Amino acid sequence: MIDLENRKLILASKSPRRYDLLKGMGLDFEVRIKNTEENFPNSIPLSEVAGYLSELKARVFEGEIGNEEIILTSDTVVILKGEFLGKPRDRNEAQHMLRKLSGNEHQVITGVSLYSNKKCITKQDTTRVFFKELTDQEINYYIDHYQPFDKAGAYGIQEWIGYIGVQKIEGSFFNVMGLPVHLVYQILSTW
Repeated sequence: MIDLENRKLILASKSPRRYDLLKGMGLDFEVRIKNTEENFPNSIPLSEVAGYLSELKARVFEGEIGNEEIILTSDTVVILKGEFLGKPRDRNEAQHMLRKLSGNEHQVITGVSLYSNKKCITKQDTTRVFFKELTDQEINYYIDHYQPFDKAGAYGIQEWIGYIGVQKIEGSFFNVMGLPVHLVYQILSTW
């Protein structure tokens, strides 16, 4: 349904989940990767970090894209009781994060940016996720079988831990997967 009128959409992400979600929208796109340091100033409220990082990832393409190209970037953060949970560095950190999430509600905030030579639009979406109490056996099984080291908060809702551990969500499921597809559609529809 989205007609990009001679535009070329470029997904700037290594995430297989974002790739699949964009494909599911029926969009034609290519993948182009640039490594970006995902650092943010301490002065930014945690609720704005995802949008900041998403736009940072988009702006590294400045001066490197054609007039017909639109870069799509995204960043997902997990916030639990005012604490930022990034991607775990190792097994111990993943266990620690999942134990913290166990029995608690947290927020998943995903920022999405669309960037061209003419404009940059960044929006964010927030989903509240409620986990049941997880046992150490469940946490260890998940880490051993799914290796969630590339995921904010050490979990993927679309994986086993989401099936057995998430009691409810308030907001977009796809936002928790890492791409608020409704926002992508909304932005591209008015591009």
